[in-house]
Amino acid sequence: MTDAARRDLLILIAPGFEDPARPGQLFFCPDCNQVEGVLAANAGLAAAVEVRRVGFARPRAEVIALLGEPNQSLPVLILGDGAPPPADAQHHAGLTFVNDTRRILELLAERHGVPAPH
Repeated sequence: MTDAARRDLLILIAPGFEDPARPGQLFFCPDCNQVEGVLAANAGLAAAVEVRRVGFARPRAEVIALLGEPNQSLPVLILGDGAPPPADAQHHAGLTFVNDTRRILELLAERHGVPAPH
């Protein structure tokens, strides 16, 4: 991430992955799929936030590079400069993030005007 104003960044597990423990089957991450649903239902949201999809397998190098090895659970919302971070956010290497799915959905509503979860 650069010194320029940062947008919120969502990192999700790409759907349709194989689990090495269960070869021959395809899976999706239920938590990431909730966020994917909000992205699909709100066309402007994908333009307002940066979205990256990574593979299921760990280690997740791209996530580790940003948030450290202990913080590679997905989905994760890395908060940009658009609004003050919430008090319940976590911090690593100058980045502020949330990796609780419900909280991610609430923050997308607060920060980007999409419908809130009920």
